[in-house]
Amino acid sequence: MDGPTIISAYDPGIHNADLNQTVSRLNRESNWKDLSTIIVTPAAGSIPTRVAASWLGMMKPPNNRCLDRIWAVGTEVGDAYSAMIDGVLLHPDLSTWKYLLCIEHDNAPPPDGMARLQQRMEDHPEFAAIGGLYFTKGYGGVAQIWGDPRETPMNFRPQLPDPQGGLVECCGTGMGFTMFRLGMFRDPKLRRPWFKTPPNATQDLYFWNDARLHGYRCAIDCGVKVGHYDAANDIMW
Repeated sequence: MDGPTIISAYDPGIHNADLNQTVSRLNRESNWKDLSTIIVTPAAGSIPTRVAASWLGMMKPPNNRCLDRIWAVGTEVGDAYSAMIDGVLLHPDLSTWKYLLCIEHDNAPPPDGMARLQQRMEDHPEFAAIGGLYFTKGYGGVAQIWGDPRETPMNFRPQLPDPQGGLVECCGTGMGFTMFRLGMFRDPKLRRPWFKTPPNATQDLYFWNDARLHGYRCAIDCGVKVGHYDAANDIMW
């Protein structure tokens, strides 16, 4: 055995040892700020176990307001999102909250996914929405980082993710695991309903086609790696 461990009468603890470093970390993580978040899910009728397990393991900031969650069952996905957001904005308390987090029934976020998106939103007020990185299903799937805002005319071609885990600005995000600033939906200039699924298109890019025209920007955090579950083949893409 090694020699005896000498225990002093007082140990201030690791976090107290260097308060400058601790305060810097707390500022970076943003847990002390108002991070009030409403989670919405347009459920398709059932949630696969592998997906539900990831949700149950997702960390949330301590003692911050989090409504987990509002569901829309048996409703087309675009109509579901518009109806849930309408309901939030009509509520006297929820309408004052800060963030809206969309999680879809087949997306499995990492345990720190919500906390990381909140931190990114706090660090980047120029973005109205930031999503986690996930891919379309199937072999040859592409990253749901839709469109390069440096190009004209605006388009939604899939962009390359950043292997270093950085932010990639885009013209539109998927909604499998995406955080929005709730206040943007109070903007009367945005088209209503916000989300609609037209023929040969999706509700998310229908929304961003309008939001970009009104100056709203979005990005994907390539460090938040989100699985996209294919229940028919039991594959997480």
